[in-house]
Amino acid sequence: MVDNVATLDKAGLRAQLLAARRSVAEDVRAREAQALTDLMGSIVTGADTVCAYVPVNAEPGSIDMLDVLRHRAGRVLLPVARTTDDDIPLALRWGEYRPGRLVTARFGLLEPPEPWLPPSALAQAVLVLVPALAVDRRGVRLGRGRGFYDRSLVYRNPNARLVAVIRDQELVDELPFEPHDVLMTHALTPRRGLLTLGSACPADTGRE
Repeated sequence: MVDNVATLDKAGLRAQLLAARRSVAEDVRAREAQALTDLMGSIVTGADTVCAYVPVNAEPGSIDMLDVLRHRAGRVLLPVARTTDDDIPLALRWGEYRPGRLVTARFGLLEPPEPWLPPSALAQAVLVLVPALAVDRRGVRLGRGRGFYDRSLVYRNPNARLVAVIRDQELVDELPFEPHDVLMTHALTPRRGLLTLGSACPADTGRE
């Protein structure tokens, strides 16, 4: 649980959320990862392109999620994170997920090997799973602060579902908002399933 969200800045929130994730017992983490994997089949509705990512370290989920998505959607694109020579994050490029062919990259990430697609490939996806440390009920997402997704989501299909994958405790009432923030349309949590976000959105579509 995140304490005193309203009084913490983004750096303080990130530190608290990361510490909470690191404290989760391995058996709890495994159960939550399995629950998220089980939910993947219900959020993909047809043979479409899906953009996802490989959960690493204490991030919720597992690579098993990608296998389910690939089976249901047929095409899963994963992000490729790179920076300029001055270490400024670039918009993410994308590579197709193929089981057993991921490579270790910078920041401890797992990425698809070349060939890669340009940032504009994101527009092909009808569903985008987005890593997050927390999301609020308006759809405001708190990431790790590097800005890769801030630079990338401008290429999204405006009709795509943007789904922040989080633990149940990481859905909060309100997070700091900045004008460049792209709002998530949904959150996905192990117990609640797929939740619709935003004051103008209909009621939750997941399990309570």
